Amino acid sequence: MSENVEIENHLGPDTQRADVVVLGSGAAGLVAAIAAADSGASVALIEKSDLIGGTTSMSGGIIWMPVNHLQAPAGIADSREQALAYLDALSLGQIDSDMAATLVDTGPEALRHLTERTPCSFHLIPSYPDYHPEHPGGLPGGGRSLDNALFSYDELGDWAGRVRNDRGAHPIMLTETPLGGATELPPTEVLVGRAKRNEFGMGLGLVGALLRGLLDRGVEPMLQAPAARLITADAAGDPTGKGERDADTAVRVHGVELADGRMISAGAVIIATGGFEWNPELTAAFLRGPMTAPAGSPTNTGDGLAMAMAAGARLGNMSSAWWVPVVRVPGEESFGHPRVRLILLERTRPGSIMVNSAGTRFTNEAGNYNAMGGAFHTFDPAGFTYPNLPCWLVFDHRHKLSYDVAGAPPGPDAPDWMHRAETLDELAAAIGVPAPALGATVARFNADAAQGRDAEFGRGDSAYDTFNGDQRIAGVGATLGPLETAPYYAVEIELGTLGTNGGPKTDTRCRVLATAGGVIGGLYAAGNAMAAPTGMLYGGAGGTLGPAITTGFIAGRDAARTVTAGGPQRSM
Repeated sequence: MSENVEIENHLGPDTQRADVVVLGSGAAGLVAAIAAADSGASVALIEKSDLIGGTTSMSGGIIWMPVNHLQAPAGIADSREQALAYLDALSLGQIDSDMAATLVDTGPEALRHLTERTPCSFHLIPSYPDYHPEHPGGLPGGGRSLDNALFSYDELGDWAGRVRNDRGAHPIMLTETPLGGATELPPTEVLVGRAKRNEFGMGLGLVGALLRGLLDRGVEPMLQAPAARLITADAAGDPTGKGERDADTAVRVHGVELADGRMISAGAVIIATGGFEWNPELTAAFLRGPMTAPAGSPTNTGDGLAMAMAAGARLGNMSSAWWVPVVRVPGEESFGHPRVRLILLERTRPGSIMVNSAGTRFTNEAGNYNAMGGAFHTFDPAGFTYPNLPCWLVFDHRHKLSYDVAGAPPGPDAPDWMHRAETLDELAAAIGVPAPALGATVARFNADAAQGRDAEFGRGDSAYDTFNGDQRIAGVGATLGPLETAPYYAVEIELGTLGTNGGPKTDTRCRVLATAGGVIGGLYAAGNAMAAPTGMLYGGAGGTLGPAITTGFIAGRDAARTVTAGGPQRSM
């Protein structure tokens, strides 16, 4: 009698069966399920909510992928050596060299697989630089960040209404927005035509194409099916846990039990449940500093992390997350929770700065959003405070007339939640910062802007800074412009996260490592549910989705090949 038959006999006759079970339906989970199916496995994809897509569907849908096959036709030079040098230069000792090499080597293969065998289609974002382009191996001229094409939800049939969507109709690609470097949106008639064809871009386009690819393989996700625990036994297959353990595997996973009591027996389980940013207990226990406004799917409550810990998983990167400055607009909600608006361009465009409670600048406002976490988490041991939280985005009237701010359109009218004052002293009083300090800060910034050089924090020195500025303005002026036109405005900035990036540590096959040594047999992790293989590094636009797709591909393929090869994990 095979090992899995013994487990199934122990679980009972109503147990469902699959070669591979995937938990979670974001990019990592969808790609893992596709890769497993393409490697010959029967697949069950389990989603806890009633909607597909997780945080991916709420994202810009960009993929960061070094050495991709689209670079050479566009005349972009990249290499394995450059990509590894870039990761190494920014690793701070947190990136395993073997895992880095695996990401760089396998990512392009995963991208080609999806391009050739699913409806997914990708294109380069012209000139989008890496987030740290001046470091060794960085590409200041772009080439590693990819946008996905529009996808018509008419191709999904009844599944079209089961994808997580917090935007309504969104018939636009990121390359056509200021975030992707565009200075104008497509004409209204173009957008209307796309809406009639039910076309979506960004994360919704990516999830739609992946879901269609999964359905084409005969795999229909199980919705509203939260997983409760992993079904485990020791390495000898004894479900009582009293058998002998082998040298490489302390415990083996044989499936998953759902919250409603249903059992699914499997040769392998892939945890792709996202992070734990919506679990206050876990964020307080693990994150290195305050995070008050998560921006991802509210279903990301650490279910996979809890199951992996119960199975004896080794953890890594638990203090880190994909940080991002945000604004919470009063009254706005998304999926029953306060909605946050990412502050990406507002702080980068001319006529704006960020100041802390002392009324002073504390970082290069135009720096990439993930790196902002370090600035916000500066700790004052004397005052026992985080002095850069809360923070204020301060801008002048010219900025207000020219740019969208946290969803408030350009123009003279300011919403109630936006502070407005005729003088900087009055604005300082309104937001509770010292007026002399704020005045001096603005004066120094304006003087530097006039000279075209931010001597204090180097804003505008990086190609990344000017790319996210006002691209209608040449040179450093795209980001470095004075605040000199009254009235003045301020909105409060909080530190949010696109998702946590700590979780079970894995080997290069995405198998979960055990605290007792070796691996947990039959257990894999991918995406934000795993200890990020890039550590705290966000390499460029799409720095979460690129690794998520790659690790999902690795996990799905390896799980399927191991199970279908007739090894001890084979399900019946």
